[in-house]
Formats: sequence, structure tokens, C-alpha cells
Amino acid sequence: MSSMQQKIPFSFGAFLTNLYLCSMKHLPKISLLTFSCIVSLGTLLLYNIPFFRYVADNSNESLGGKIFLLASLTVVMLALNFMMTYLVMWLLRVVGRILLAILAIINATAVYFIYTYSVMIDATTIDNVFNTRYSEASGFFSWGLWLFILGAGVLPALWCLLQPVVIGRAKKLGICCGSALAVALAVAAMNISQTLFISEHDTELGGLLQPWSYIVNICRNASLQHDEEAEEILLPDGKIADNEKAVVVLVIGESARKANFQLYGYKRDTNPLLSKQDSLKVYEATSCATYTTAGTKAILEPKDSGDLYELLPNYAFRMGVDVSWRTSNWGEPPIHIDEYINNTELAKAASPDGSFQEPLYDDLLIGGLRDRITSSKKDKVLIILHTSTSHGPKYVEKYPKEFEVYKPVANSVEEGEKNPGSLVNAYDNTIRYTDFLLDSLINILRPMTDWKRAMIFISDHGESLGENKLYMHGLPMRLAPKVQYEIPFLVWTSGGFRRYKPASELPPVLEQHYIFHSVLNLLSIQSPAYNKDFDIFESSF
Repeated sequence: MSSMQQKIPFSFGAFLTNLYLCSMKHLPKISLLTFSCIVSLGTLLLYNIPFFRYVADNSNESLGGKIFLLASLTVVMLALNFMMTYLVMWLLRVVGRILLAILAIINATAVYFIYTYSVMIDATTIDNVFNTRYSEASGFFSWGLWLFILGAGVLPALWCLLQPVVIGRAKKLGICCGSALAVALAVAAMNISQTLFISEHDTELGGLLQPWSYIVNICRNASLQHDEEAEEILLPDGKIADNEKAVVVLVIGESARKANFQLYGYKRDTNPLLSKQDSLKVYEATSCATYTTAGTKAILEPKDSGDLYELLPNYAFRMGVDVSWRTSNWGEPPIHIDEYINNTELAKAASPDGSFQEPLYDDLLIGGLRDRITSSKKDKVLIILHTSTSHGPKYVEKYPKEFEVYKPVANSVEEGEKNPGSLVNAYDNTIRYTDFLLDSLINILRPMTDWKRAMIFISDHGESLGENKLYMHGLPMRLAPKVQYEIPFLVWTSGGFRRYKPASELPPVLEQHYIFHSVLNLLSIQSPAYNKDFDIFESSF
């Protein structure tokens, strides 16, 4: 091959530059005013139809009042988006183009999830995004998603990048942006009577308004993350009151909703094994949140608080308990113990030759558990298993095929929208698998008669499976349906360990904070942090 035929390396940056230069030659230039009008109108039509649909469905105004409100919101939105676009382009130029292109793609992604999963892009959703690993996020990938992003995101983004624009002078900037702001304020003033409606629906309206929903909530999330990274508030010192050998295994379920447990009256036989277990207590319970990070924190903290108090595993470890955390999940608050093991590490330990295969199922979490407990050099052992057994959107990937009792199954939530029964089948199979895991765990503990033993299972939150066209979880508590916060709370103890409180001494529905204090009791940790009113057992102190 001659030197003239050598391959020239491809440069994506050079390609975009050439494309931009070509567009400057062949596309007609438009003014920044026209450009901003087009972007503002496109933002409204492409990304904010769910917002207007929500207003139309929830406003109590007469037909004429609704039309006036919707027209007013349209004008305000057009004016504010126009002003934002004009300012960004005038001040940032090329960077402004890139920013608008990025916003177009994010807008398209957000609206796809709003249409497909009936979510709102609020602070909870943003927190879920930042606490989701690729292995779970990839479950949402589909041709429908990519095609929607291409048509509603990438193409508008390319137009923002390539369309030649005459920027204009500062005087015109002041006139255009000042006029847009004045119009927005004037129309808002004309709708002052709608303040009550907006305040009552601020979460929903803010969660559907693009691009402001994720811009504002990303800033809020960053602020909250900064606050949460502060040091834990240490609990007062306690002490282990006896040398009785005791082990507690706390299983934190993922997206397990009470409604699909046979133990709570579900019509299907989803708990064929646990329903035959002796000494299993079944409690009514609700979660404190509808997403993993907050739900797990509530299970592990001593009381409901926006502050970060020392969590159960951290506190027990500091008090001298042998603590092990085994997880196939993520999103938990900071855990400060010596033994924190994820499922990949457990798989490698079980198969040193590297012969294990994906996907990794949650039975890995109980592998070798008996030996781990009996080999402990301490009298008190706390094992926490953080599962992912019922996490969507691909429930079918959360259980081995031998547990696929209910068929046909949907391969994803998106597929389940077309056949809701198949989505419920897949989810119910995850509950059958959970039943197997908990039954196996009890059978591991039962013969260990040298120890006092307890197993506690509680879910971080529930799950929607298409009811009212809602899927998965994460809605704000005041809006969430009960299936997203009514959770299973199951307890098994060996004979003579602790006496349960009679039902008359407990509220009809328990909350997740009962875990912290009940576990302290089981481990005989005397502490000022202990609250007997949040303990399902008779106090041993």
C-alpha cells in the first residue's frame, strides 16, 4: 500500500467540526430571536404534553377556566424557555449550543420514562438515578427508548448544534429577555387565584415540567448529598449485657410488596414453604419511603429523622458485636464495619476457579452462612443480607428458571404494559424465590441449638405492577399507592429466645424503625438509644 493510500484515523471532533462548517455554508442563518422561539416552542410540544395533561385532568375549573389556565401556562412556559435559550446562547455561544443539545436528549429521556412508567422527575427519581448501577439501569434499555431519544432528542440536539444563528447585540438581548420576563410575570399575576392549585400540586407539576424538573432536583440532590456526607451522629455508648450466644439474621428485601405474599392473604401460593414454618410471626407494616436509599436508612436508624444517626450495623459493631453485611444490592447509607461483601465477591469465594456465571442470584448471600456464624469468636453475631430479589424492571432475571411457576412472563416492565398479567407472573415468581431463600435461612438456623437464633425479613418499600398505570416505585409518599409502601415484616425465633409482645401492646401497623430496637434487644445491647416502645419483644433489660 502506498503512502497515499494510508488510512486516515477517524476523529469524531473533526467530523462534527466539518459538519458544522458545512451547515454554516448551506443552511440559512436565522436570528437569535427566531432560534429561541423555535427552541421554546419545540420544548413545549415535544417534552411538556404530560404537564398540560395533568393540569387539565386535575384542575377543578370550569371548561372556560381550564382553557384560560392552560393558555396562561403555555404563555408563561414559552416566555421563560425563550428567555433561558436567548440568555444561554448569547452568553455561552458554542457552549450554549452544546448545553441545549444535552438538555434536548435528557428531556427526551425524561419524557419517555414519564410516558412509559408514569413517573415524575422529582427529587426521589433523581436520587434513584444517582443510586442505580449500570447492571440495573440497562434493564430499561429497549429499542423503543432508543428510537424515542433519537427522534425527540438527538435530532433536535443536532439542529441546536448546527443551525447558523446571528447572535445580535446586547441591546436586543435586553429588549427580548426583558419583554419575555415581563410577559411571564404579567400572565402569572393574572392567574394569582391559581396559587392554591399550584401549591397543592407543586410536586406533580414540578416533576412533569421539562427541563426544570431535573435541573432543580439535581441541584437539590447535590445539596442533600453534601449534607448526608457529614459524619454520623454517634449514639450514646451501650454495653452487651450477657454472654449468651445469639445470632440475628436481618434480611432487607427489595421491592417486596405485602399484597403478593400468600402469608398476607394473596390468592396465589407464593409462600408454599414459609406457610409451613413453625414460629413464624407475620406483622402488618409500612415503609417510610418508596425508594431504596430512604427505605433502607429507615430500617437501620433508631428514629425517623432527616439527620444521619449511627446506623444499626455500625452501632452494633462499635458495641462489640460481630457484624457482617452481604449484599447483591446498593443504595444503602454508609456502612462502617470490617466485613462488607457483595455478591460478586461471594461468587468468587464459592468458585475460586472463576467458573461462576451471570446472573448472580440471591442464594449466594446465604452460602456458607452456618460456618460463618459458628466460626465467630464473639457471642453476639449480626448478619445483614441486602437482597435485590424483586427489583425491576426485569423481574425475570432475579430468580433461577426452576422458580418460574407462573407463566407466561414479561421480560421487562415495558413488555408487561402490553400484558399486565405476564408482569405479575414474573413478579410473583420473585416472591416464590424469596420464600425459598427465607425458608432455607430458617432451616440453616434451626439446628444450631448452641445459639439463640432469629431471622427478620422486612422490605425497603413496595412495588406497583400496573395498577392505575403505575409501575415500579419511587413516587412521593403523599402520592404513592399503598402497594408502594405496604410491606412484609416476618420474624422467626428459636424457642425461648425472646417473648413477643401481645398484639394489644403494639400498633396495628408497624413501621421500619421497629427493626433497630428489636435487634438491640435480641443482641442484649443495653443502651440509652434503645426505645422499648419500638420493640416487638418484651424488654430483656
